[in-house]
Amino acid sequence: MSAGARPYLKQVIGWEEFGILTERLVKKVQSDDSGVDLVVGIARGGIPLSMVLADRLRVPVDFINVKSYTGEGKRSEVRILSTLLEDANRKSVLLVDDLVDEGDTLEKMTDFLRQNYSIRNLKTAVLFVKPWSRFSPDFFVETTKAWIVFPWEHGEFLTPEL
Repeated sequence: MSAGARPYLKQVIGWEEFGILTERLVKKVQSDDSGVDLVVGIARGGIPLSMVLADRLRVPVDFINVKSYTGEGKRSEVRILSTLLEDANRKSVLLVDDLVDEGDTLEKMTDFLRQNYSIRNLKTAVLFVKPWSRFSPDFFVETTKAWIVFPWEHGEFLTPEL
């Protein structure tokens, strides 16, 4: 989201709420019969969620380091800074991020994985989807217009009055 493009409110998520939302997402993923062999988290926001999902699904986890924000609400071009160590070939992969805003990051990462690996099945999972997103993840928990502040971002995005 570009600065000033859309007015937003902050929704502050604590660790307990993050756990509840994550369990709801785990259940959705587990109810899908395609299975998961590897969870790939998009760093930075997708790291905590992907670690929990991989643990609960009892599969390996790996990460792709991506840069797409330069500050609060300020987007830049999606750049891949580092890629997988795990072999994703012939695996059912769950690509995970904390949320999907406009959809650029998940779109670029799904394209990247499909172009660079012979993935058997690729699905995506996030906690939150913005209603204006051009990308529709396979699994999500809620739709929101709010700027979500996750527990690992409190020091970065919360002002003293919050």
